[in-house]
Amino acid sequence: MTAQDMTTESRTILPRRELGRSGLTVTRLMLGGGPIGGLFAPVDSATAQATLRAAWSAGIRAFDTAPHYGAGLSELRLGEFLATRPPSEYLLSTKVGRVLVPSDSPVDTEGFYGAPRMARVRDYSPDGVRSSLEASMRRLRLDRIDLALIHDPDDHARTVLDGAYPALAQLRSEGVIQAIGIGMNQTELLEWFLPRTDLDCVLIAGRYTLLDTTAGARLLPECQRRGIAVLAAGVFNSGILADPRPGARYEYQPATAEMIGRAQQIGRVCARHALPIGAVALQFTLRHPAVTAAVVGARSPAEIGEDVRYLGISVPDSVFGELADEGLIPAAAAGTP
Repeated sequence: MTAQDMTTESRTILPRRELGRSGLTVTRLMLGGGPIGGLFAPVDSATAQATLRAAWSAGIRAFDTAPHYGAGLSELRLGEFLATRPPSEYLLSTKVGRVLVPSDSPVDTEGFYGAPRMARVRDYSPDGVRSSLEASMRRLRLDRIDLALIHDPDDHARTVLDGAYPALAQLRSEGVIQAIGIGMNQTELLEWFLPRTDLDCVLIAGRYTLLDTTAGARLLPECQRRGIAVLAAGVFNSGILADPRPGARYEYQPATAEMIGRAQQIGRVCARHALPIGAVALQFTLRHPAVTAAVVGARSPAEIGEDVRYLGISVPDSVFGELADEGLIPAAAAGTP
């Protein structure tokens, strides 16, 4: 890519929000790196790079990845792409908690396709955190990480509190990382961590959507009170809120008939307003004042285009009122702004 191309791309940047008290900013859409790591289906290198280019051209300047995604494949592909972009222009998030070690197994059992032969080993110790970040920086071709998230510590709360978190706090004080967060699919443990740590942000996946507003009860209000940024991932609940057809996924698994039926009910309300369900789903999550950015995954330039289009569609507040009137979302969630 030429310097002229980079300058042209830089003129279009999505709106940014401050990431808590970290001094960082993040665009309202953040690209999640699971799909380009082969989540659910293989993605070749050329398509992965085209997807990243499309995200940058669309104004996305925040990227989230993890060693877990394709056993390092997502980080490798993101590192290849970001090597051509000025580090000052984007925010990069990766995760700790799973250390990659060589494996002879040809099969990735974590739902990723095309991944290297590496096994994931849970390790929330200080040494594990440092080892994980050093390996991530090599794959990403970077000498610093903006945001380090502790990844899925569901059964490791005390180890994280005594090991991973103090190690990251030390690295933050040394300037190796700039911000610390925890990323999970559940709200209860995130709520437990809030008063026990000094976090810059949390990433909550699938718990503030049109199908699941669990995070809206306590987690989001408490983060807002404490000045902690919220990255909301899984806004489409694995795809069902973008296309609620039979065979759709919900929470990484084939959706039940009941869940498909509920998503289709939501879709019918959206259709009455000539709105795509995906646009309503994305904007529902982003309209909560505690939500700093939505993390959206994409495996093709077309999916990037769709997500950015959703962001630009005007969704009247009355749509959320109708969803509440039909019992599809809580009344409190309909009046969030």
